[in-house]
Amino acid sequence: MVVVKAVRPAISCSSSGFDGGQLVPLHKVSFVNLTLPASLLSVRLSSRNNAKLSLVQSTKESSTASTNDRAAVFSGENLHQIDTNGKATNIVWHKSSVGKVHWQEVLQQRGCVIWITGLSGSGKSNLACALCQALYSRGKLAYILDGDNVWHGLNRDLSFEAEDRAENIRRIGEVAKLFADAGIICIASVISPYRKDRDACRSLLPEGDFIEVFMNVPLQICEARDPKGLYKLARAGKINGFTGIDDPYEPPLNCELELPQKGNNCASPCEIAEIVISYLEEKGYLQA
Repeated sequence: MVVVKAVRPAISCSSSGFDGGQLVPLHKVSFVNLTLPASLLSVRLSSRNNAKLSLVQSTKESSTASTNDRAAVFSGENLHQIDTNGKATNIVWHKSSVGKVHWQEVLQQRGCVIWITGLSGSGKSNLACALCQALYSRGKLAYILDGDNVWHGLNRDLSFEAEDRAENIRRIGEVAKLFADAGIICIASVISPYRKDRDACRSLLPEGDFIEVFMNVPLQICEARDPKGLYKLARAGKINGFTGIDDPYEPPLNCELELPQKGNNCASPCEIAEIVISYLEEKGYLQA
């Protein structure tokens, strides 16, 4: 059993006691970080005070809070949860009084992510630009995260190896989520060939706020277009791991919108953008 009589403002203690420093009464402390034996399952509070205490059992992956009937959850007025997330430790989430709902009221639209996926040359970037223009003409705020553009800045430290390509998608997904949280319609135009990476980005957002748009254009048409000359380089063996040539593309199984192209009948980017606009209007994203 561990009895806490008083703690320092530094609020770092263990089951064996404290290592110096001026002590302050327990009732003046809003958060206590205890290092306790793993076998300790609960903390009993003295009936002589009105303290509220939450016991956190830390693991490598996350922190889990367990409370008794006199404990306060971490959303309480004076308590903050310290988390471990990936390589980051001792981090606390600070919530703003101005959130997504407030920005949506200001912008008169609903924040979401339109994730345009497809092979290189399928028209993703052209659709993204046309869609952004269509939203702008309607007085709506949007921003494009283009797959090539993010390599110039945000992801310039990444390579095209498999691990870095997955990190590329993860970063784009996280940034897109931030835009959506600000009430902005974020248009992500990126090949994103693997379902697991796209699904991971989808999981970051509330249900319905991730709108996957599949540019279903056959490889033969994309390669014939070859606007950047990349297919030619890949066929010549000068680019390795190129999606569609020597690296697979996994088409979506349950996307919100599929925009197919068969033969030479190709709708213009503006016409395709209107299809996406119609979806946004139907789902209520163009109003608060």
